[in-house]
Amino acid sequence: MDENRLQELVDHLSGFVSQERAERIETVLEQRTRHVNIVLEDLYQPHNASAVMRSCDAFGVQDLYVIENEHRFRPHARITLGAEKWLTVNRFDGEDALGQCLDRLKKEGYILVATTPRQYHPEISEIPVDKKISLMFGAELPGLSDQAFQRADIMCRIPIRGFTESFNISVSAAICMYELTNRIRHTVEDWQLPEDQKRVLRYLWLKKSIRAGDQLVADFLKDMD
Repeated sequence: MDENRLQELVDHLSGFVSQERAERIETVLEQRTRHVNIVLEDLYQPHNASAVMRSCDAFGVQDLYVIENEHRFRPHARITLGAEKWLTVNRFDGEDALGQCLDRLKKEGYILVATTPRQYHPEISEIPVDKKISLMFGAELPGLSDQAFQRADIMCRIPIRGFTESFNISVSAAICMYELTNRIRHTVEDWQLPEDQKRVLRYLWLKKSIRAGDQLVADFLKDMD
């Protein structure tokens, strides 16, 4: 869809939402980033994956990459609280799903960061944020696969101060996102989304904010033909 038509749709849909909703969309758009994203490898507990999704939205991380080898990604609505509507979820399954995902991220210029409980790796606070980051998390018990570790550019850990050896996966993701997004917003000049990406998300979010959004778009496009 070309930019002019997309803007026409945005203008049309804006007439069906409250001023408060329209302003909220603009406020959230200004805080969204693709400088960091999250990769989840084969999580099998829906509540953990759902909590990570909710944290992505809360911290302004737009993109979630999900590897589905043995377990399907099924968000739990009572935990996500609708967060799935506002994120871009990229799913990979089938043969070498992880490899396909990581190849794409590397092609787009991301540094692959593997999370690990091993104490001899750098802490998350030491990971540089000058380049785009893909933060990888593995399944609840086995953690990341050997392939993920082999493909990682950097490995990092969250410091543990007590007897517990590790955090829950959703807690780990939230801690890491808070640390990275906070530093990114204070030190990276171009952390925000470019205007063309904002326009696309503005259109999608407006449509999802309206009960009959899809039908309104279909009717509008039909009238324009």
